[in-house]
Amino acid sequence: MDEFDYFLDEFDNYTYPFEYSQEELELEEKAHLGAVQWISLVLYGLAFVLGVPGNAIVIWLTGFKWKKTVATLWFLNLAIADLIFVLFLPLYISYVAMNFHWPFGTWLCKANSFIALLNMFASVFFLTVISLDRYIHLIHPVFSQRYRTLKNTLFVIVLIWLVAIMVAGPALYFRETLEFNNHTICYNNFHQNDTNIILMRHHVLTWIKFVIGYLFPLLSMIISYSLLAFQVKRRTTLTSSKHFWTILAVVLAFVICWSPFHLFSIWELSIHHSSHFHHVLQAGLPLSTGLAFFNSCLNPLLYVLISKKFQTRFRTSVAELLKHTLREVSWSGTMSEQFKHSEAKNLCLLEMTQ
Repeated sequence: MDEFDYFLDEFDNYTYPFEYSQEELELEEKAHLGAVQWISLVLYGLAFVLGVPGNAIVIWLTGFKWKKTVATLWFLNLAIADLIFVLFLPLYISYVAMNFHWPFGTWLCKANSFIALLNMFASVFFLTVISLDRYIHLIHPVFSQRYRTLKNTLFVIVLIWLVAIMVAGPALYFRETLEFNNHTICYNNFHQNDTNIILMRHHVLTWIKFVIGYLFPLLSMIISYSLLAFQVKRRTTLTSSKHFWTILAVVLAFVICWSPFHLFSIWELSIHHSSHFHHVLQAGLPLSTGLAFFNSCLNPLLYVLISKKFQTRFRTSVAELLKHTLREVSWSGTMSEQFKHSEAKNLCLLEMTQ
């Protein structure tokens, strides 16, 4: 086994797309990007172009324009998590565009992976809490009135961010860069030599992401919304809740976007024992990762397209902003005209005195 083969054996299985994986380690591959990379780049680009302004608008409205309520605080933090992530997307886009070469150094390698995982966990945690909050607020109004306060909401928000940081923390420890033939990769260095430790850590982290970041939250959402749907049949007031359908659409978008990524990540564990599906995973993992990244720009779009209340508030806020801007422009123009008139008057007086 030569040096290059050893390099591939050691690191090929531990740098998958969400963690920067696949055939990027094959340095002799063609310089041009394949179809999979191009499709992935399109998804990453759309997530960035739509996600930055979309989430920024949600943050502007829920954080600065609207009254602080429990619901607006949930959506504010969900948008913050998505915005932080999409702001780091240019690094990943550059990484893919440069044929999976990472020129940004070790710390950004760690930070980029950490932010991606932080976004995943924070988003799903907030979606889970939102679904539970909707159930409690609509089905148990007495309990909701007593405990559903801004103070308790802020406490839960801080707790969610702390848990998300702890669960995403291993990326800061395991992510490293490695140079090989003038090519730098960002990969998971689970261990230098011990194959058993590498295998164990890879399995543990993958299953933690699946159970804590997907399965348990998804079951909580399904149970909450199933109970709500059951109550809809007996309480017609719930059918008019546009907020309910907005949240349900957001959850469905999360399921559609994140399910392929987790399924391919679990499937990838089989590579340790057999490389039979290696090429399928090489195509599926980057595409499923791009679909998962795309979820970060969908939430604000869903708010606008589905929620009539959000549309009304959005139009009102934009109208107020335009009115304020026009007033400022008008006032500025009036002052400018007054200044010019005053200057002209002073000039005439000066000429008369001379």
